[in-house]
Amino acid sequence: MSTGGSVQNCSIDGRGFAVAADADVTVNIGGLTNEVQANGDGSTRTIKTRVPWSASGLALVIDESRGDLEFLREVAARTEDVPIALEFVSGTVRQGRGTIVDNVELSSQSTTAPVTLSGPGKLERQ
Repeated sequence: MSTGGSVQNCSIDGRGFAVAADADVTVNIGGLTNEVQANGDGSTRTIKTRVPWSASGLALVIDESRGDLEFLREVAARTEDVPIALEFVSGTVRQGRGTIVDNVELSSQSTTAPVTLSGPGKLERQ
């Protein structure tokens, strides 16, 4: 049986963040994608392209008293990837190394920051 729902927690470089329960997170675990191309004789060939893992739609809960916004901006500015883990409501945890892509902006009303994460290789199930 499959269980859907919220991403409960997101850990970025060892710091845990609660995720807004209504955030609809889209995850691509990375690996290879296939593209089938036609040949002139009617046959086909498959082109395999490596793609990074990604997670978009995260709405991280920001605690200003612990400097969460500054921490996220600092991680985004680094030149090396950091450990990242996502814990799903089903109990599944996926981990990889990556970074924050796009701008990190705080919503003052919901005290959340929409974040997109991405990295090399795969987001592995633990």
